[in-house]
Amino acid sequence: QVQLVESGGGLVQPGGSLSLSCTASESIDRIYSMGWFRQAPGKQRELVVAINNIGSGDDTNFANSVKGRFTISRDNAKPTVYLQMNSLKPEDTAVYFCRMTLRTGLAVYWGQGTQVTVSS
Repeated sequence: QVQLVESGGGLVQPGGSLSLSCTASESIDRIYSMGWFRQAPGKQRELVVAINNIGSGDDTNFANSVKGRFTISRDNAKPTVYLQMNSLKPEDTAVYFCRMTLRTGLAVYWGQGTQVTVSS
């Protein structure tokens, strides 16, 4: 059974930093992309950042709203993606979901979500 295990998140003041991690139960050679989406109350789920074509170019796509503040990295061995969020703003408050797309049939899997709250 495919699983995505997320960790991190929590409450932070504006200007602070948080990090998230997501570990997949699949081997890296079966994964096409991994990344993070977020959903704020009353809003649609939106892309934060994703690494596509993993291992064959690693195309990274950031939402404009997080460019220069968030970074993404990955560890092939686990495999795990890490989201480092700096200079956080109240508008970054949302539930953050890890998403994985497999190469086979482009099947999509989601993590359970983790809350990030930016508030003073």
